Amino acid sequence: MLDVEAFRKTLNERKRVELTLDSFTRAAVLVPVMCIDGEDHLLFTQRTLTVEHHKGQISFPGGRLDDGETLTDCVLRETHEEVGIPPQFVRLLGALDDIWTPTRYIVTPFVGLAPYPWEFRLSTAEIEQLLLTPVSDLLDPAIYDETEIHHEDRTAIVPYYHWGNFIIWGATGRIVRQFLTLAYPGKDPTCRAS
Repeated sequence: MLDVEAFRKTLNERKRVELTLDSFTRAAVLVPVMCIDGEDHLLFTQRTLTVEHHKGQISFPGGRLDDGETLTDCVLRETHEEVGIPPQFVRLLGALDDIWTPTRYIVTPFVGLAPYPWEFRLSTAEIEQLLLTPVSDLLDPAIYDETEIHHEDRTAIVPYYHWGNFIIWGATGRIVRQFLTLAYPGKDPTCRAS
């Protein structure tokens, strides 16, 4: 189980990477942690084939920042729009490092506790289905792989989590890796420099 107070302390005491890149769009995603039968799970979404970017990929609820909106407002609004969890039911614990994507987004991931069970309402234009993934599965080294990508003048290690018939990779894989490293110290078999 996630030690919430220890995790919050870790987030507050570390220097978070904040990116500013010209011509990149700001976005925020929620890493929703849910307790199901005494075990931590992460809530992922599978994007539809009709969205503009990352068609069919596994992601976290979230999206681009609207004018005049804060990142926390954005992540809570997008979570409500995409999966039907209103802002008042999400307990934000803090932010992970900003990451960039080849599609020219700077994404700020927020970790939050979300309720379960919940009557999810999906945005059918954006979300094909939900995946509730046990953290213990994501900590299994047998499902993990990684590769290095180069895009323009940037380089990143991209983790791949082969979970069932799904591959959690790209920006979402990078976020998962950092979350596991910080939230479950000593348990993440992929612990390398984040």
